[in-house]
Amino acid sequence: MTGLVSFLDRLLEFGMPHLVAVPILLPLLTAALMLLMGEERRRAKSFLSVVSGLLGLLAALALLRWVNAADTGDGPGSVGVYLPGNWRAPFGIVLVADRLSTMMVALTGVVAFCASIYSTSRWDRAGVHFHPLLQLQLMGLNGAFLTGDLFNLFVFFEVMLAASYGLLLHGSGRLRVQAGLHYVAINLAASSLFLVGAALLYGVTGTLNMADLGVRIAQLAPADRGLVHAAAAILATAFFAKAGAWPLNFWLVPAYSAAVSPVGAVFALLTKLGIYTLLRLWSLLFAPDTGSSATFGQGALVAIGLATLFCGALGIVGTQRLSNLAGFSVLVSAGTLLAAIGLGQPSVWAGALYYLLSSTLAVSAFFLLTDMIERWRNAGLSIAPHEAPGGAPFLAEDLRNVEDVNLDDEAQALYGRAIPAGIAFLGLSFLACTLLLAGLPPLSGFVGKFAMLSSLVGETRGLSPAHWTFTALLLASGFFTLIALSRTGIRHFWTQPHQTLPALRALEVLPVAALLAACLALTLMAEPVMQHASATAQGLRSPGAYREAVFGARQRPGPTLSKGDSAP
Repeated sequence: MTGLVSFLDRLLEFGMPHLVAVPILLPLLTAALMLLMGEERRRAKSFLSVVSGLLGLLAALALLRWVNAADTGDGPGSVGVYLPGNWRAPFGIVLVADRLSTMMVALTGVVAFCASIYSTSRWDRAGVHFHPLLQLQLMGLNGAFLTGDLFNLFVFFEVMLAASYGLLLHGSGRLRVQAGLHYVAINLAASSLFLVGAALLYGVTGTLNMADLGVRIAQLAPADRGLVHAAAAILATAFFAKAGAWPLNFWLVPAYSAAVSPVGAVFALLTKLGIYTLLRLWSLLFAPDTGSSATFGQGALVAIGLATLFCGALGIVGTQRLSNLAGFSVLVSAGTLLAAIGLGQPSVWAGALYYLLSSTLAVSAFFLLTDMIERWRNAGLSIAPHEAPGGAPFLAEDLRNVEDVNLDDEAQALYGRAIPAGIAFLGLSFLACTLLLAGLPPLSGFVGKFAMLSSLVGETRGLSPAHWTFTALLLASGFFTLIALSRTGIRHFWTQPHQTLPALRALEVLPVAALLAACLALTLMAEPVMQHASATAQGLRSPGAYREAVFGARQRPGPTLSKGDSAP
C-alpha cells in the first residue's frame, strides 16, 4: 500500500494538471489504436485493453488522492480545473475534478478493469470490436463525470450510448436484438429531451456552463423562472430514463439481462451516471443561494425514487432468473439513491454515496458471477454419478471405515466429503453478493444503509411521511432481496444434484474476487471512505468552492517569439 501511494504521488508530480484529461484521452487513443490493428490480432487487443484499464485506474486513483490532499476535514478539498481549449470559463470547454467526479471515475476504473479481464476469457471473441467499444464507453463515462458544461455532457453521453448499443448486441441472438431495439429507442428519446432541455436552458440563461448556470439562475427575473423550471424538468426526464427511474425503467431489466456478463457489469455504471448527473445539476442549479428556485423538484425526486425502489423490490422477489435478479438489484440501488438525494440532507447524501460505491461493485460482481453459475448448470465437465470430484472412481469398498449412517442412496459419504474448489468459490461469492445486496452485516451494504438511516433519524426532529416511507422501503427491499437470493441460492447449490463440476478459469475468478475484495476494503476502511463521502456531500450542498475553482482557472500563456523570429 505504501508503494502504491508513493507511485501515485510521483504520478501527480509528473502529470498535474494534465492528469485530469487522462481518463478521457487514454481510452480514446486505445480504441483508435485497436481499430488500426485489425480484428485478427485479438490477443494483442485484449492485452492492450487490460493495460489501458490498469493505467486509467491508476490515473483515477491519483486524482482521487489529489482532491483529498489539501483538506482532510469537511471542507471542499482541492478542485482541479483543466481548460482543454485554453479559454476561460464560461466560454470554453472545462473539465473539473472534484471529490464527486474523481470518486465516480475511480469507481468506473475498478469495474472496467475487472470487466476487461473477465472478457478476455471468452466473451471478447463472441463478436467484433468488443474492446474498442468498451474503451469508447469508458471515454464517454469518464468525460461525463469530469465535464463542467452541459453541452459536452451531451456529447459524452452520446459517445457512451453509441458504444453501448454495440456492446448490448455483442454476441447476437434474438433476445439481445429485441432488448437492444427497446434500449436504443428509449435512449434516443431521452437524448432528444436532453437537447430540448439544454436549448431551453441556454435560451433563458445564455450559458451552459454548470457553475455559471447556478449564478445566472439566482439573478433571473421571476417571470423567467418558469422557463428554467420547465427546462430542468425536461432535462430531469432524460436523466430519469438513463438512471432507470420509474416509470421509464421498463427497458432496463430485459436489456441488462440480455447483455453478456462483462457488458452487464459495466452497464451497472450507466444508471449511476444518470444519478450522478441529477445530483450534480440539482446541487448546482438549485442550490440554497438560488433564491426562489432553491431545491426545485425535491418532492418529485423523492416520490420517483420511492416508486423506483418499490418496483425494484417487487421485481426482485418475483423473479427467479439470475440475470433478472441482477437487473432488479440495479433498480433497487437506483431507487434508493434517488430517494436519498431528494431528501436533501448532506448527512444522508454521505451515506448514499457510500452505498453507491458498495452497490455498484456488488452488482457488477453479481453479473460476472451469474455467467459462471448459469454456465455450470447448463454445461461443464461431466463426471460419472459414482465418480469422485478428483477424478478417481468412488467405490463402496472405500467406505469400509465409514459408519453406515454416513452413506447416501448411491453409497457415497454424506459428510467428510471435500467440496470442489470451483463450487466453493461460486457458493461463497454468491453468499457475499447476497449479504452485500441485501444490506446485511458485516459488509459494506449494511454500512451504507445504516449510515443513511442513522443520519435520517439523528438529524430530523420529526420524521415526515416521506422519511417513514423511505425507511420502510429500504428495510423491505433488503428483506425481499434476502428472500429472493436465498431462494435462488438454495435451488442452485443445495436442492439439485450436479453431475458436473464448474469449469472456471483464472481470468474469470480473479475479477469477481477483486470486486468482492473491493467491497471488503470498503468495510474495513469505512471511516476514511465515509469521511470522503461526508466532505463530498458538504461540497455539494455548498457549491461555492466548485464555482470559485471554475471561474478562477487561468489561461496558460502561449509560446512567445524570440528576437529575430517572425510570426507566421
